[in-house]
Amino acid sequence: MAKEIDLYARQKRLAWFLVTPAVFIVLLIVAYPLIQVVYTSFFRAKLDGSVEPKFVGLDNYANILADPDWWSAVRVTLLFTVFSVGIEAALGLGVALVANSKFKGRTLLRVAVLVPWAIPTVVSSQIWRWMFNQIYGVVNVIMVSLHIVPETDKIAWLAAPATALPVIIAVDVWKTTPFMSLLLLAGLQLIPKDLYEAASIDGAGPLKKFFSVTFPLVLPTLLVALIFRTLDALRVFDIFYVMVQGQAGLQTMAVYNQIQLILFGKSGYGSAVSVIILLIIMTFVVLYTRLSKTSFE
Repeated sequence: MAKEIDLYARQKRLAWFLVTPAVFIVLLIVAYPLIQVVYTSFFRAKLDGSVEPKFVGLDNYANILADPDWWSAVRVTLLFTVFSVGIEAALGLGVALVANSKFKGRTLLRVAVLVPWAIPTVVSSQIWRWMFNQIYGVVNVIMVSLHIVPETDKIAWLAAPATALPVIIAVDVWKTTPFMSLLLLAGLQLIPKDLYEAASIDGAGPLKKFFSVTFPLVLPTLLVALIFRTLDALRVFDIFYVMVQGQAGLQTMAVYNQIQLILFGKSGYGSAVSVIILLIIMTFVVLYTRLSKTSFE
């Protein structure tokens, strides 16, 4: 018994010895900038240093929470996150189930599915922006040729939030569903085949196998994928900035932050926005973590 305790203690010391350099590097890279951002958020300052920093306490946070543009950015970000991540999870699981089944050309399908994800977001966003252009966009051309809309009444897809947000969500779903399907495919391949054979012997059909075997066992992978995608969606910037270029009513939290920090040069105000975004993301992480613990207890 004493030998086992001594072995455990040595393994614990070895683990700390191995992990300490990585923890130190993370603290060095992340902690100092984070502390600096939090510190700057309590000051009124300019990014170019043209104004002497002045301590204002929580005024920056109060001004943000009183700004209707900020709450509009929060609403747009949450709508984008809920719909894009939800649709991507459903489609990703469907694609993963198809890619995991045995059929001729399965390898070609797996490669083809990854093509949208391999294209840089800025490039794909610009391509889709051209496609949805009111004058020469291929989407309007197709709709006119099919007599869905008249030639003189083409739709300005990206001009108003009512049409632009669904378009951006659709583009993000096209772009990121392969990522979800790749993660879920890895989870599906870890499910033992014996379980499906046992379910078949018990007379279970495809639907029963999915809900009794596939879904419960792929759920941990699905939750991990949801965490990754939710974090990405909450701090989305590039696709919105390329497609609508900071248009009013279509700013996400990250775009709002970029405008305040870079365009207006408000380093203190922008730092406060960054802290609030961090707190929102941390809240979602905690919720997902607790949900995952509840699901597997």
